[in-house]
Amino acid sequence: MSDRASSIANDAANLASDAADSLAQSAKESATAAVDSAKEMSSDAIEKSAEMIASVGADDAKQGESIYTSKCIACHGAGIAGAPKLGDKAAWGVRIAKGNAVLTRNAIEGFKGTTGFMPPKGGYMALGDDEVSLAVQYMISQVQ
Repeated sequence: MSDRASSIANDAANLASDAADSLAQSAKESATAAVDSAKEMSSDAIEKSAEMIASVGADDAKQGESIYTSKCIACHGAGIAGAPKLGDKAAWGVRIAKGNAVLTRNAIEGFKGTTGFMPPKGGYMALGDDEVSLAVQYMISQVQ
C-alpha cells in the first residue's frame, strides 16, 4: 500500500509539474504577443504622425501658431518643467534630432526625459492629435 501511495504521489507531482510548465509557456506566449502588439501600435502611431507632418500646409501653419499661442505658450514660452522655449535652437535641436514623428508622438502621448516632462497633449486632452501635431510643427519651424 505504501508503494501504491508513493506511486500516486509521484504521478500527481508529475502532473502538477507538467501543468506548471504548460502555464509558464502560455504566460510567456501571452506576454510576447502583448509586447508585439504594443510595438505594432507604436509603429502605427509613428507612421500616422509622419503622415500628419507631411501634410502641413500654410493654413495648417497658421492654425499651429494659433494653438501654440492659446495653449503651448504657457510652458514653452517660459521653459516651465523643462519645456524647450520657442526659438531655442539648442534645446529643440536635441529633440528634433530624434525625428519629427517621435517628437510629435511624445507630445501626443506625453514624455518624461532627463531635462523635463511633457504631459500628454500638453495637458489639453480636448486637443486632437492633428492639432498637437500642428502646434509641434509650428514650434519646430521657429528654430529651422
